[in-house]
Amino acid sequence: MSQPVKITVAEFAGRKCASTGSKWEPKMGYSRAVRSGNFIAVTGTVGINADGTYSKSLADQTRRSLEIVQAAIEALGGKVEHVIRTRMFVTDVSKWEQVASVHGDVFKNIRPATTIVEVAKLIDA
Repeated sequence: MSQPVKITVAEFAGRKCASTGSKWEPKMGYSRAVRSGNFIAVTGTVGINADGTYSKSLADQTRRSLEIVQAAIEALGGKVEHVIRTRMFVTDVSKWEQVASVHGDVFKNIRPATTIVEVAKLIDA
């Protein structure tokens, strides 16, 4: 990972929950990832840097978001190799190849089911 990802794990409602310290997590009442039994669900994750900035490069933002996702999965005792589904939301689908190439680097030997969708806007991290 290029920058450290700080993850804290707590238990809520009998489940292990990973937090990245995002200002939205407590406001909206969610966790970055939740483990229930053998399943881990991960919320949508933007590519915010440790210092709160965003790279101008869409590929770098994608790489950073996947680093955060991987750190959350690992904090809950999982492995990226166990991922079976990904969803990517972009604000300009014409740039899909920049996102897809990074996704491909991470998942080329895992090959989860995946979707890429254009949305009007993404929320701030």
